[in-house]
Amino acid sequence: MDKKNIFFYLLLLPFMFYSCSDDNMDEPDDNGNEIVTGDTCREGITRISDDSLAFVLLAPGKSTVHLIGDFNDWTVSDSYKMEKDGNLFRLKIGGLEKGKEYICQYLIDNKIRIADPYANKISDPVYDADLYPDQIAYPTGKTTEIAMVVSTGEEKYNWQAGNFEIDNINDLVIYEILIRDFTEKRSIKGVQEKLPYLKSLGVNAVELAPFNEFEGNDSWGYNPSFYFATDKAYGTSVDYKNFIDACHSNGVAVIMDMVLNHSYGQSPLVRMYQNANGAPSSANPWYNTTSPNTAYSWGYDFNHESQYTRQFVDSVCAFWIQEYKIDGFRFDFTKGFTNNAGDGWNYDQQRIDILKRMADQIWKRKKDALIILEHLTDNSEEKALAEYGMLLWGNLNYRMNEATMGWTQQNTDGDWNSDISRGVYKERGWVLPNLVAYMESHDEERLMYKNNRYGKEENGYNVKDLSTGLQRTAGAAVLFFSLPGPKMIWQFGELGYDYFLGSTAEDGRLDKKPIRWDYYDEPDRKALHDVFATMITLKKENAAFDTDKFTYELKEPFKYVALESSDKNVVAMANFDVVDVVKDVHFGKTGTWTDYFTGRKIITSSSTEGITLAPGEYRLYFSE
Repeated sequence: MDKKNIFFYLLLLPFMFYSCSDDNMDEPDDNGNEIVTGDTCREGITRISDDSLAFVLLAPGKSTVHLIGDFNDWTVSDSYKMEKDGNLFRLKIGGLEKGKEYICQYLIDNKIRIADPYANKISDPVYDADLYPDQIAYPTGKTTEIAMVVSTGEEKYNWQAGNFEIDNINDLVIYEILIRDFTEKRSIKGVQEKLPYLKSLGVNAVELAPFNEFEGNDSWGYNPSFYFATDKAYGTSVDYKNFIDACHSNGVAVIMDMVLNHSYGQSPLVRMYQNANGAPSSANPWYNTTSPNTAYSWGYDFNHESQYTRQFVDSVCAFWIQEYKIDGFRFDFTKGFTNNAGDGWNYDQQRIDILKRMADQIWKRKKDALIILEHLTDNSEEKALAEYGMLLWGNLNYRMNEATMGWTQQNTDGDWNSDISRGVYKERGWVLPNLVAYMESHDEERLMYKNNRYGKEENGYNVKDLSTGLQRTAGAAVLFFSLPGPKMIWQFGELGYDYFLGSTAEDGRLDKKPIRWDYYDEPDRKALHDVFATMITLKKENAAFDTDKFTYELKEPFKYVALESSDKNVVAMANFDVVDVVKDVHFGKTGTWTDYFTGRKIITSSSTEGITLAPGEYRLYFSE
């Protein structure tokens, strides 16, 4: 190594923290923070001093890279030609004004203009958000395509909350939020203003739909482009840190929905190696040329077998944990994390190994990080991942909604269409309760929408009636929160949100939705909210809801779960038929029981007692 490169490395080393791979990264310290040593520089943009920055781009197979930007009037010159060292291109520039923002790009082989894949702020010629304050203007007429915004300024956030820890994963109640559709401000500041509401509801975690930079401004966020930048549509990086800090101060964990199955054509990783049709070429180090998944495919498919992809994935996760104190990730469509062909349903050891490796790297950075997978594969594979310590989404939407609507019939095989027993981890043969069950998520229709539209009617009992549908949804909540293990609510589910745009599930479902905080002031909806809040509090504060000793009957219209603990036993039940039903319920012991909601008492003379419930009626008995 010559003296010039030695000097460059020495300058660079103290400031490179996040974009590192297994091969050039030391073990984290006891707090999960990275200790960076050695002489291998990291990719991305690094502050060297008040007037100097270093740029490092990984671009295998490329011949030349020039840095163009405000500081050289967007001209191509040898002075800003990056030094090629194998697959890396490097350049250090000085003479910059302290703290001033500059816009710049890489010009690759004199034809491809990209922003750095590790940029934490970008400048978009079309979609820069209006609400973002003091934006530097895009250099229209001097360049095209997305550029990065850089500065020598140091942004050190003064965190107020101490080291936040999640007490008990089994007590986790996650509130899924799409920032765009949660408050009238449609910003992360607006979400922060609603923290008192979330705290009063009792949730102890929020899961934000993807908020790293995505294509356009009006999106769910599942079309990511820049993985290290917060999307300006919702606020500044400081706004996001303020929100996370406030959550931690209020005992609420923050989970980031992360899309690492795919990205789209705006991503610089895609744009560096494209075919004529815009798809990744065979030279692309990060992507497959086509998705091997024959059933589902979105965007351009990451090749998770590639060491380049692994390094990038690890860098992304480490960055958000360390720089933003994220408590964990919900990974979108992990079924696609494989190069094996097929529909993704069957057991896939390659995919398991990929996810275990990724989890190990995350846990090196943060030992208690939550790793939640939207996997939805064969149970044998999900069981293996759950026993490794990962959490998995458990979709109860269809069957729970059949129950709330009153359509509780058996099919020709004898199976009940309203059977929700898959919401029980033991039903799946799992040892650990690592199933994040949910009645609604961003991907499904609302329970109350279908209650209102398709609810059953019989002998004057009509599920389409708003108060009736809400009562049945409350019964679903009582059962749902009584099942041991973590749970998730999709925003406004606790208020019976029932808006649906379009005539089909796909028609308009990605569009902005009405924000109905006024629902809280409607008595019947407020009553549903209060049932949710009550059940969440009971779940967190009573040992019975965390037990591994329980029995259940969740197939037939009259459903129940009986929980045993050293303190009190609990039996939750609800009738989802549209007529009265008598059911032999397993209480487990004799004695006096009190219904939490009405205060009415019953005395059981045997371990099983016959109970009659009216349609839509629910009870929650505690032993005395």
